[in-house]
Amino acid sequence: MKKMILSTLISILAAVLIIPVSLNGIFYFAGKNGVQPSFFSGGTVYEDNIEIEPDKSEEALNIQISDDMEEYITGVVSAEMPASFELEALKAQAVAARTYAVNSGLSVDELIKSDGQAYNSVEEMKEKWGENFDTYYQKIRSAVYDTKGEIAVYNDEPILAVFHAISGGKTETAENVWQKDLPYLKSVDSSEDEQAKEFYAETEFPQDKAASLLQRQYEGLKLTEGNLADQMQILERTDAGYVSKIQIGNMVFTGRQVREALGLRSSNFTFEQKEKNIIFKTKGYGHGAGMSQYGANYMAAEGKSYKEILQYYYSGIEIKKYQSNV
Repeated sequence: MKKMILSTLISILAAVLIIPVSLNGIFYFAGKNGVQPSFFSGGTVYEDNIEIEPDKSEEALNIQISDDMEEYITGVVSAEMPASFELEALKAQAVAARTYAVNSGLSVDELIKSDGQAYNSVEEMKEKWGENFDTYYQKIRSAVYDTKGEIAVYNDEPILAVFHAISGGKTETAENVWQKDLPYLKSVDSSEDEQAKEFYAETEFPQDKAASLLQRQYEGLKLTEGNLADQMQILERTDAGYVSKIQIGNMVFTGRQVREALGLRSSNFTFEQKEKNIIFKTKGYGHGAGMSQYGANYMAAEGKSYKEILQYYYSGIEIKKYQSNV
């Protein structure tokens, strides 16, 4: 069972993760999904504390989660979501982060060293929050310990609980992002994300620089000296609005490839020429799959519980509680 989980993770993880970076309170998401913003930016090193073994009494995973893992999750939530967010949104983030950690099969020590999820030590939290440290720290610990031991499962296995800062109005399916179908990562409406201040963004490049970045990333790309926009054409979009195929010069790319080469906020974009510059206009922030952090906060403000939020963004999952391995 563990091999199957790790196999799924290995096949997707390199593309899935995104490293979160805090930008005026908006984050650039965890994992390595191509560097997206995740709304937020939060440790101590702990021992290996997760065991995933077949449960001989029933066809389910025997998962034990230690208190050290919960401390690690506190550091993750502090780094992945603003402490100012609604408590139920923070709880949803805690369950997603815990699930992601369990799915990885890594120890806490290994998790801290990896870039699968952002993580803040207590000292980093103090530096970030200053005089608000006590209030924010207790709020996040409440979110973590109120959901202690809980993870999201599909067919009794921990899901790959990816998330992003802001969708483009709809979340994306896993297949459209990583070319692998995961039944719980389906597109759902998240139109509330359009209210986020960071929903729309423009990134302007001198066209020579954009061309250079693309050619540096993709050998064989041939472009002429004319306007770059005249050599580009969006061929297909997914149902969620993200670019799936775009012709540039003599090559066809995915929107994700262009996003990564140019450092765009998302692959839901349009473009236009402005004299010798090219402007990319993006919607949303991140790869778009799984839970929208802004959407989660909106749902929480509307009175939805963390379980309702998680079951909305991750289709067909259950929330199960596993006792801590103390």
